[in-house]
Amino acid sequence: MAERLVGRPAPDFNMETASGDGQSFGAAQLSDYRGKWLVLFFYPLDFTFVCPTEITALSMAYDEFKKLDTEVLGVSVDSIHSHKAWINTPIENNGLGKLSFPLASDITKNVARDYGVLIEEEGVALRGLFIIDPEGELKYQVVNHNNVGRSVEETLRVLQALQSGGLCPINWKPGDKNLNA
Repeated sequence: MAERLVGRPAPDFNMETASGDGQSFGAAQLSDYRGKWLVLFFYPLDFTFVCPTEITALSMAYDEFKKLDTEVLGVSVDSIHSHKAWINTPIENNGLGKLSFPLASDITKNVARDYGVLIEEEGVALRGLFIIDPEGELKYQVVNHNNVGRSVEETLRVLQALQSGGLCPINWKPGDKNLNA
């Protein structure tokens, strides 16, 4: 049976990354994001069809995330070299072009497994998105079938709801009142 993650410390990670500009390699670990919010998202594979629509949309919204003191990190089971090649491939050739955030390599599949999104029999991750607060607590997760892309607008709405610190009713949007407890 799956173990719940929301409301608990986010599983630690340490992965190699390809920079969003496609020029260098680095590393990312959970502690790097201490003191900031983190949107950690998993996608199945580089050079696929739905993934670039999500990744580029998140990149285009990066300034909105930054205004909310939030970092973004994409993860797949591909190597950092594959990530770099995909970033350096033009969008019109099914590439990503330059991104505003790094892509991490979970080539061991351990992080996808720890976050409960690994499809073991296929060796790829489901589309999992996690919001981790500045103290490292996992506050939100959504996991869906790989054929369906996620919504940047909904991710921003949920992030803002979490940051509001109150009880947020259905369809809450920034500027709406929170419920009294």
